[in-house]
Amino acid sequence: MENTLENKAAVKNGVSRMLFAVLSMLLEVAVILWLIFFAGQKAGWIYTIFHILASVLVLAIYGSHKTASIRMTWMLVILMFPIFGTALYFLIGLNGYTMAMRKRYEDIDKILMPMLPANDEVAEEAQARDGRLGGIVNYIRHQANYPVYKNTKIEYYDDGEKGFEAQKRDLAKAEKFIFMEYHAIEDAECWHEMRDILAERAKAGVEVRVFYDDMGSLGFINTDFVKRTESYGIQCRVFNPFAPGLNLFLNNRDHRKITVIDGKVGFTGGYNLANEYFHRTEPFGFWKDTGIRLEGDAVQSLTVTFLEMWNAVAANDNDDREFKKYLASSNTEYVLEKNNIEIGEEKAAQLEKDATEYFDKMKEEIAPQERYLKETTAVSGDHLGFVQPYADSPMDEVQVGEDVYISMAESAQKYAWFVTPYLIITDEMCHAFSLAARRGVDVRIITPGIPDKKIVYSVTRSYYNGLARNGVRIFEYTPGFCHCKMAITDDIMAICGTINLDYRSLYHHFENGCLYADCGAVMDTKKDFEETFAQSKEVTDFYAKGRGAFMRFGQMLLRLAAPLM
Repeated sequence: MENTLENKAAVKNGVSRMLFAVLSMLLEVAVILWLIFFAGQKAGWIYTIFHILASVLVLAIYGSHKTASIRMTWMLVILMFPIFGTALYFLIGLNGYTMAMRKRYEDIDKILMPMLPANDEVAEEAQARDGRLGGIVNYIRHQANYPVYKNTKIEYYDDGEKGFEAQKRDLAKAEKFIFMEYHAIEDAECWHEMRDILAERAKAGVEVRVFYDDMGSLGFINTDFVKRTESYGIQCRVFNPFAPGLNLFLNNRDHRKITVIDGKVGFTGGYNLANEYFHRTEPFGFWKDTGIRLEGDAVQSLTVTFLEMWNAVAANDNDDREFKKYLASSNTEYVLEKNNIEIGEEKAAQLEKDATEYFDKMKEEIAPQERYLKETTAVSGDHLGFVQPYADSPMDEVQVGEDVYISMAESAQKYAWFVTPYLIITDEMCHAFSLAARRGVDVRIITPGIPDKKIVYSVTRSYYNGLARNGVRIFEYTPGFCHCKMAITDDIMAICGTINLDYRSLYHHFENGCLYADCGAVMDTKKDFEETFAQSKEVTDFYAKGRGAFMRFGQMLLRLAAPLM
């Protein structure tokens, strides 16, 4: 009963805080509009200035590198409503990071990213295995700076609850450190089960860190969540707190889901740490979600992704100064010294020699783990394929998540299957999926049969016609809400992670995914797709030709607003 009352209070507090912030923002907008329209003789020239600013902004948007569908929407909104449209663009249309924030990310990346192994020989092996795989592997290496690995065991979970239970078992075995980064945490039963494990490990001397997005958790937790979490010995930080006032970074959220245990075991996938993801509550029918477990070298990339966000999120935090204990198999000492002090050629040569000796030593220590992985996978009839965790950030102009999905569709020869909770995509992605289908590739997309957000669901359906009439097959998952974010092509490679097929994930959020290939997890993923198709209703024919005039008009308006969602 105490937990139940606490949970209700937490939700009430979070919703109240959100309403207060929204009302405060609306009040600010109302004051601005009042000054513009009721400022007496000055109102005329103020209005003229806004029109000029709107015209300049439209030209700037037209000349920007944004995708055409995003540019068109904002240009129309600003031209039709100069004052409102201009204000809205500056509030949510920009990836509104400040230069200081961008510099924090750049500075930490200069230290962290070089610590990851290049693994050029693994990339060459992937290229030799299949040119299509090699192309995507190299894109992620060069554009996102994340290497591809072997020596990593990967296990696929076709249900979020299975991943959750496996995660708790591994957390209980942690010896050195635990890192957890999630878009949403609900202060309820499932989190309490995990928190108790974290508290026990923290008491045993394990370093435990939890990092969550404030917007994603807003209706789930109380404002004193950080304080109560830290009372258990767990370090806790919040990404981009939601508060009233002008916040140009408000539109950019941390949508990642990552757990790292001792740098050896990692988890990611679509599920957050809330009851509905694990069937404790089912407000939208059966909640379909998926995840993966990594064990081996590739966990290094998840560790770096977490450390980047932990150390870059705020300027006034006490950040890490020593990374060796988290990335034991990387050239940490050399990279840190190289980036923090001026060194001569002799010193650099000595550091490089020391680094080589360090790598050789670590290879000897890692060898038993590699043998264990090879032995355990051999027993199951599997083998260690290619694994490439990666992250996407709105801090640059590279849409890694979108590009990887498009590349999978463009490279497919037999089939390309996708599943997403929301389908709100650019014209470029629509064209890539349609072109693949016209080439004879079996392109399929699964979306939910029961929506969690009705307006967004209507926007999702507005995309069906353009895809279906070009041969893309559309399925709606009938048992409930399908929250998975995955793709698979030609029995060769698959992706599981946090990246939805929508503008928020592809352009505005911090996201992460994992490409895996030439391993048993790919076929496990395919089997799950096939079972999900069997539980879904195909709506391709209806949306290809069965829409009335009223539906077409409504969907046209929804498509226009899609980039704003």
